[in-house]
Amino acid sequence: MTKFSFNGNRAKLKQLLGIRARLALLAIILVAPLMLERVRSLEDARAKQIAQTTAEFSTLARLSADSQREVMSSVETLLKSEAYIRATNGVRASCDVLHASLPTALPWIRTLLIAGGDGRIQCSTNSMYVGLNLSDRKYFQEAQQSGRFVLSDFLLARPSQTPTIMAAYPVSALNKDSDAVVLATVSLDWMSKIMNSLGGRPGISSVLIDGSGTVLAAPADQVGKIGRPLENLPLLSAISNLALHSDKDEGSLSFTAIEGSKLAVTFARIAGTGARLIVSIDENKVSAAANRDIRTAYLLLGLVCGLVLLGALFAAEKLVIQPIRKLATMTKRFGQGDWSARATQGGLPAEFVPLASALNVMAAQLQERDRELVATNEKLRVMASVDPLSGLANRRGFQSRFDFEWMKALQHGCSLSLLMIDVDHFKLYNDTYGHPEGDACLTRLGETLSGIAAKNMGFAARYGGEEFCLLLPKTDIVRAVEIGEDVRAAVLGLALPHSTSNHLIVTVSIGVASARPNDRLRPVDLIEAADAALYAAKNRGRNNVAEHGTMQAAGGTGEMAIAS
Repeated sequence: MTKFSFNGNRAKLKQLLGIRARLALLAIILVAPLMLERVRSLEDARAKQIAQTTAEFSTLARLSADSQREVMSSVETLLKSEAYIRATNGVRASCDVLHASLPTALPWIRTLLIAGGDGRIQCSTNSMYVGLNLSDRKYFQEAQQSGRFVLSDFLLARPSQTPTIMAAYPVSALNKDSDAVVLATVSLDWMSKIMNSLGGRPGISSVLIDGSGTVLAAPADQVGKIGRPLENLPLLSAISNLALHSDKDEGSLSFTAIEGSKLAVTFARIAGTGARLIVSIDENKVSAAANRDIRTAYLLLGLVCGLVLLGALFAAEKLVIQPIRKLATMTKRFGQGDWSARATQGGLPAEFVPLASALNVMAAQLQERDRELVATNEKLRVMASVDPLSGLANRRGFQSRFDFEWMKALQHGCSLSLLMIDVDHFKLYNDTYGHPEGDACLTRLGETLSGIAAKNMGFAARYGGEEFCLLLPKTDIVRAVEIGEDVRAAVLGLALPHSTSNHLIVTVSIGVASARPNDRLRPVDLIEAADAALYAAKNRGRNNVAEHGTMQAAGGTGEMAIAS
């Protein structure tokens, strides 16, 4: 018993540690350390990349802040020059000089202006500003009160409503007797161009803000931030209070945002102004490429291990599962009524070929029976719509065709005419000659109507008993009456004997109605009108055609021929 148990355990161990399992384990032992070393080196490279990017953009931020500082300094210098001219030369001379003094070397200055103490623009390099009152502007009031250079927050210029910032310098700083203020509009576009070196990189966000936290300038790829408050920008809102209220000219910090992004932020004040330059670096986006490489390395490690383990299952999948799946798919298609499905024997093991052949034979037989059933149903459908005696459509077939032609005429706005045809004194004909002769008479009439219908692109049917109908699409009442006379004459031409008739031959009475279908008419209205016309034809002595007059349908827009 002990020996048997030992042998059984050894067999299970051999099955567990088969050749495929051993190869998979060996491959994992060889591959895993290499892949893990690759991941470690990529993580080190990511950390170095983040540190290098942070240092690089901190330097660029300082350079950009210096450039912005130079812009503000050039604006201040120009305004002081204009203020000196105003202080020494008076209003008229200073305005004359102002018109010719806008320097092309300072493209960030859009307009130069001089305002009086009451805030009204006295002269400007752009005449549209002359007479504008700026006394309610905070920057204007601050320049007058402080007696120094003032830079406004973000605003919309009057009257053009273009985003800008205003620089102001009071002439009183040079001449106490003058209350005028020299002003300049500063182009935000040029301030953004100076910051273009801070854009174009994923994960890098940089803005120049005013004292209230509104964005003044941004790189070309971030211009949508201009004019927006700092607290509304997701990557920068967390440091808005620190950047706006810090006493330091420069600062930096790192933190994790609510959404999990690790951010490194640097800010610098533009000397002499309330503006600040802020640069934010999203470490996750900056290191996105390295993160992808690390994820790829982990993925490759798992993929290699998985491929080795799945290799042991390949043979069973190929030799057993796939053949069964193919045959199951074929039988499923049989269950859905697809008799064209066939099992491909080329890719099947020899053991499955007989079963596939049997299924194919069964499918072929079922497909043949299905074709026979479809053909039989089609024959029955045709038989159900055809009158066997006259060879014309029966009432069911007529109704189907009538509904179709009515919809067609309604769609195209054309006329539709109907002839109701009744054999005169047919009951007496049957009583005199017998029903076989009556059937033969109806057969001859059906052949005659069929020929007339084909000639006039119409549709003939046996409506019931000795009554026939002829449907005439795209035919008005005048033409329909002419065709009715053709039918009457054709029946007379048959010269079928009828001794109990006044004419001694078979004749027909015909009622004609015509309509132009619309939403207020019903198909049954045309049939009833033709029946009324047929009744009128019989009252006139039979063997004649009764046409219809014209009646306005409900609403007064549709027309139908009615019995006259």
